[in-house]
Amino acid sequence: MAAAQYSVAHVSEIVTPRKAEPGKAPWRAVRRHFGIGSFGIAAYEAQAGDVLVGDHTEIDTRHEELFFVAAGRAAIRLGGETVDAPVGTFVYVPDPKVVRGATALAPGTTLVAVGGAPGKTFEVSSWEQQYLGDE
Repeated sequence: MAAAQYSVAHVSEIVTPRKAEPGKAPWRAVRRHFGIGSFGIAAYEAQAGDVLVGDHTEIDTRHEELFFVAAGRAAIRLGGETVDAPVGTFVYVPDPKVVRGATALAPGTTLVAVGGAPGKTFEVSSWEQQYLGDE
C-alpha cells in the first residue's frame, strides 16, 4: 500500500498530552499527531480569562514563533506590550529573547503556535517530550 499523500484531522481529534499541568490550558499535540519533523506546532484551547500560553522566551531553543488565533479572541503579551488578537490574527515573534504569552479573551479560544530555529534542523524540545510523557 502506498504511503498517504496527506492527512486530515479536526482539532478535536488531536489528543491532549497525558501530563496535564494544573492551571494551564489544554493543548493539542498537532506536531506529534501528524508526525511532523520539520517544525513545531501545537494548538492551545481555553475559556475567557484562562492562560493559553504561559509567559516564556525561546532563548534555549532559539525558536522564532508564529501565533494564529483560530477561534475566539486572545490577548498576546509581547515584551511588556499586549496585542488584542481577534479570530484570524497572526502574530510573528522572530526574537527568541522576547517574553511572550497569551490569555483567552473569549469562550472557546483556540491559539495555534508554530515554531522553529531559522537555518537549523528541527529537534523536538525537551519540554514537549516531558509534557507528552516521553521522558
